[in-house]
Amino acid sequence: MSRFTNLTFDSPLALLQAPGDSARWFVVQQDGAVQQFTGTNPASASLFIDITSRVRSGGEMGLLGMAFHPNFPTDSRVFLSYTTGNSPLVSRISSFRSNDGGATLDPTSETILMTIDQPETNHNGGHIAFGPDGYLYIGMGDGGGGGDAHGDRGNGQRLTTLLGKLLRIDVDGAAPYTIPPSNPFVANAVCPPAGRSSGECPEIYAYGFRNPWRWNFDRSNGDLWLADVGQGDWEEVNQVTIGGNYGWRCREGAHDYNAGTPGCSTATLTDPVTEYNHSLGNSITGGYVYRGSQSTALLGRYLFGDFGSGRIWAWIAENGAANREPTQLLDTELNIASFGQGNDGELYVLNYGGTLHRINFEASGVVNTAPRLLSDTGCVSSSDPKQPAAGFIPYAINAPFWSDGADKDRWMALPNGQNITVQASGDWNFPNGTVLMKNFRIGTRLIETRLFMRHPDGVWGGFSYEWNAEQTQATLLEGGAMRDLGEGRTWIFPSEGQCLECHTEAAGRALGLETAQLNRTFAYPQTNRTANELTTLNHIGMLTPAIADAAAQPALPDPAGSAPIADRARAYLHTNCAQCHRPGGPTPSNMDLRYPTSLMGTNACDVLPASGDLGLGANARLIAPGDSANSLLVYRMNRRDASGMPPLGSTTVDATGVSLLAQWIDGLAACQ
Repeated sequence: MSRFTNLTFDSPLALLQAPGDSARWFVVQQDGAVQQFTGTNPASASLFIDITSRVRSGGEMGLLGMAFHPNFPTDSRVFLSYTTGNSPLVSRISSFRSNDGGATLDPTSETILMTIDQPETNHNGGHIAFGPDGYLYIGMGDGGGGGDAHGDRGNGQRLTTLLGKLLRIDVDGAAPYTIPPSNPFVANAVCPPAGRSSGECPEIYAYGFRNPWRWNFDRSNGDLWLADVGQGDWEEVNQVTIGGNYGWRCREGAHDYNAGTPGCSTATLTDPVTEYNHSLGNSITGGYVYRGSQSTALLGRYLFGDFGSGRIWAWIAENGAANREPTQLLDTELNIASFGQGNDGELYVLNYGGTLHRINFEASGVVNTAPRLLSDTGCVSSSDPKQPAAGFIPYAINAPFWSDGADKDRWMALPNGQNITVQASGDWNFPNGTVLMKNFRIGTRLIETRLFMRHPDGVWGGFSYEWNAEQTQATLLEGGAMRDLGEGRTWIFPSEGQCLECHTEAAGRALGLETAQLNRTFAYPQTNRTANELTTLNHIGMLTPAIADAAAQPALPDPAGSAPIADRARAYLHTNCAQCHRPGGPTPSNMDLRYPTSLMGTNACDVLPASGDLGLGANARLIAPGDSANSLLVYRMNRRDASGMPPLGSTTVDATGVSLLAQWIDGLAACQ
């Protein structure tokens, strides 16, 4: 890490650039001034705007956030988030305009969009940013005062207040703002500054936060990473999705905190992606997913730090999945108040003492030691990487996962002398050293090969290889990416962390490999022999305990087959949804969509949505018997936005799957 400019600033809290302007930098100071400078070695900085006279600063108060309108300077508005006043103290979100083509902002042009009463001087949150959807997101702390019974008042779990929330508003509609139509509680009237006694606030995007201090969107795929400052023991990082409940103050990090808070006993909570305890730091500062141009294995990894200890970490899923432990990169003497990201994707650190620093990655700091070329992995033929290596066993499944219309070929390989453990539930447990391989094809064109490996320490990790246009080689793609395949088709390559988001711990990580999925005939390409897969695997001694009679085992229906529609629909949900929607899954819902759970046992039939109706209205249900149009399950599957399902990895709606589920639901007379 190196010093970025010799300038110093008064308590800097944010560093950013304007859209399309990579020459100028803007530094937000806590006192209420925004400074600007050009280049990397400027002689001085100049004022962009000064509102110190209206900002109440000090402690956790001040000018806390700034966001350029995405069309700036054509749209001359810049949005500021600050605290002001005494009785009451409030958080204010305002827009200011430039009257000189973007050179400065006019302090007299303020338009107040939102005012939120703050009962205490701490936990004010205050970060703001525009999302890839064009909406303005606003982070608010829980109201402060500490985490005991007389402190934050349980605001993180109360949906009638804007405190303890991530908010989302549309600033391009009617003044002062409108509610995006996909917000969870869109049907309700806007919330007053002090909250209200009943009725959820429609501005809410997600909730259950203590004091979100810096959160940002991955510029490659739009994922939202949020750092939430802990109470007495744990600091946490969350990957936030619409309608999610992230636990405070029922939980601190992934640990029970105050189960007596109203609503905790019935809430469905989403635990953090990563956390650290107070032996390593005491006040987390959120950062960014690195998307710059430096050569580093940290491309696509989320970086963050701690204000108190000065440590900087990366979340590397394959290193820390077992215990949510981040990987430490640096131990600095800085009070890390914030991170900045340039228009080129490079990252910066703001020291509260006044200095700015650029993160420089060392080539020697390699984290991912996976071979760069697929042909060097040992999983494919070194002379023809389109062919599996010796020892890989091909397989297929009854109910395949939707992969944006791609065809797939699958293989598995186990270490010599090791077996698959067949559990009583029908799920399979694989030994350390297992490798699962899958090819994705559009027509005859290979797009991607994914390797999913259980490392010697028992932790699973995913690796994505992108095929070249000549179809002769595939290269490791770190951090995920999106590619335009032509003809209106976009392909998503998952990051290492996203692999583990779908391959959930609750589902045993290895998806699709279970007794009911492989109880089918398969044409083995090496031998031109057709046989039952369970019988074949049993014959070669790979299953423990042995499955002697495949005919006595359950078989998952093919969703595109001829089985009764209820069975086919439930099989589709089992494959495409149940890895998350099951007991112990990572979703803010208690749905259980595994096959063959009873319809009532899904906790979805005729059940009101807990995270908003997405505009469907009072008749909305997770599954509305006889009414697919009011069923959130179908409605979300038929979208590919922040409210869509699946929430990642897909840009194309499975129209056939949506039709299958709609027909099934429309045919339901009741939740029998």
